Amino acid sequence: MIRKKIFNNTKSAFKLKSNVELDRAIFLFSMMSRPMIVKAGTFLTNFSLKLHLPVETLIKKTIFEQFCGGVTEEDCKPVTKEMYDENLHSILDYSVEGKKTEEEFDAAMEKKLSLIDYAKESDEITFAMFKPTGIGRFEIWEKVSEKVNLTEEETEEWERIKKRVETLCERAYELKVRLYADGEETWMQTAADDLMEEMMRKYNKEEVLIFNTLQCYRWDRLEYLKGLHERGKEEGFKIGAKIVRGAYMEKENARAKKLGYPTPICESKEATDVNFNSVLSYCLNHLEDISVFIGTHNEVSSYLALQIIEDKGLSIDDKRIWFSQLYGMSDHISYNLARKGYNAVKLVPFGPVRDVVPYLLRRAQENTSVKGQTGRELSLLLEERKRRKGDKSVKHSRE
Repeated sequence: MIRKKIFNNTKSAFKLKSNVELDRAIFLFSMMSRPMIVKAGTFLTNFSLKLHLPVETLIKKTIFEQFCGGVTEEDCKPVTKEMYDENLHSILDYSVEGKKTEEEFDAAMEKKLSLIDYAKESDEITFAMFKPTGIGRFEIWEKVSEKVNLTEEETEEWERIKKRVETLCERAYELKVRLYADGEETWMQTAADDLMEEMMRKYNKEEVLIFNTLQCYRWDRLEYLKGLHERGKEEGFKIGAKIVRGAYMEKENARAKKLGYPTPICESKEATDVNFNSVLSYCLNHLEDISVFIGTHNEVSSYLALQIIEDKGLSIDDKRIWFSQLYGMSDHISYNLARKGYNAVKLVPFGPVRDVVPYLLRRAQENTSVKGQTGRELSLLLEERKRRKGDKSVKHSRE
């Protein structure tokens, strides 16, 4: 039986944090446990940046350094190397959002291509990733998803988007680098799902290199996965499934209410948990056809996965199974899994401070909205500080 205390080892979880970094994390998670402070901070941050007030240094020294690896790939190297020394792998995510022009989309694709190349060269980098709306306008993804007739100009734009996706997937296939597409809002996701299925059909015949993201707060994802699995078996391709709970719940529910259609989101947190665990179990029970990337900060789901792995007699480092958490969050899961020998990976965002602010504000809001998670993070950080005070001889890598 999997022992239920694997994630309680704070010494392992926070080994790489100096006392200063530990105190900063305690301060930030204390703030994020207060919704009104997060709401006010989000407004003030956006307002200050819009007025070009000198707040970037403050952002960089607080929330940026907690949730980002640096401004450039070069900045991230010491971080990813340190984690790899603890058997924890990395994914580099150039987390710049909100671009609109074809030139910006082409530049984003080139950046993603360079990160695929970098993943090929670096033992510590095990996946590459891209965000569909990072390489093409949201409005085009939305129109294709809703089967709206495109103008001639829009048709050409959609062809360029498809070409960018194909270029990324082809490079990943040539270099044997795993690549996943991030999940986004439901009203653009159908086009992304269809395109990523096409890429799996083309590039996942022998091994799983191309992954798509399933956001399991959507009540239809288990049914979708089963259909995809059936098509894969019939047509001779394998499935790469990155499974997460989801990141756009409030926006999804608000849009469904405003436009008068049934919400695509599960009715409660408990229903989402059941759905996620069902999708997780389905993947782990069909590893002959499906490789799974388990993106979760939830301990119960992580224990469930460990139990299935043990019950099925699978190797703990089976390359078809990966666990992932975001940099700066759930270190008690990531580092303790890595220490035990499981395939564990951190998603490490990077980019210019001003450009990654939308990502950072989403992280703050996510920590506020996920009931109990911020409290758990904070309690473990406080426990580690207490442990260190009782062990005066302890030294930490960046002090």
